[in-house]
Amino acid sequence: MLDAYWASAIFILLAEMGDKTQLLGIAMATRFRVTTVVLGILAASFATHFLAVLLGSYMTNFVDIKLIEIIVAAFFILFGLWTLTGDSLEGEEKKTYFNAFWTVVITFFLAEMGDKTQLASFSLAAKYQSFFAVWSGAVTGMILSNLVGITIGIVLGRRIPQKALKLVTAAIFIVFGFLGLIQNTQGVMGRNVILTVAIIITVLGILFLYAKHKKGR
Repeated sequence: MLDAYWASAIFILLAEMGDKTQLLGIAMATRFRVTTVVLGILAASFATHFLAVLLGSYMTNFVDIKLIEIIVAAFFILFGLWTLTGDSLEGEEKKTYFNAFWTVVITFFLAEMGDKTQLASFSLAAKYQSFFAVWSGAVTGMILSNLVGITIGIVLGRRIPQKALKLVTAAIFIVFGFLGLIQNTQGVMGRNVILTVAIIITVLGILFLYAKHKKGR
């Protein structure tokens, strides 16, 4: 059991380093409080890797992973635009905490669906046939790797001006969103339409937010 736990923890930790969800943790840490991000990632990791270990490839019988990835990519673009609005958690902490928490949970949950670390959890579960050991090990690896990302996010948050940080964070989300759309719409009917609509929405969103910012000055 310990072999399955440590194998899963180390494998997921290494697989997650530099992955989009770790970069997502960096971006989240520049925007929300550390405890909110850590608890959100923990909850999302429990859920996604529970599904991976319990259901594994069976999910593909009734859920199209490519469709999930397209939805996730679109969500990343929208989250990038939302980042540019400048909303923060300063003040009214109790009122905004749960909104921030669920934002982190839902974003990480969607980002992990069909990701290589979730598929790795399924493979490890099939190999070791130890549900709890693989599940807990995978969650441990996810948390450790994202603690690295959160630490980087905190350091960046202290060293980079807030305005520049907001632009960088938004760019990370939007770039990953478009990369996801490009990768997962290959061979999909209406691919050009999907990409065109995404570009139009992104440009219009940026222009709208820029005009709103100029008006608010």
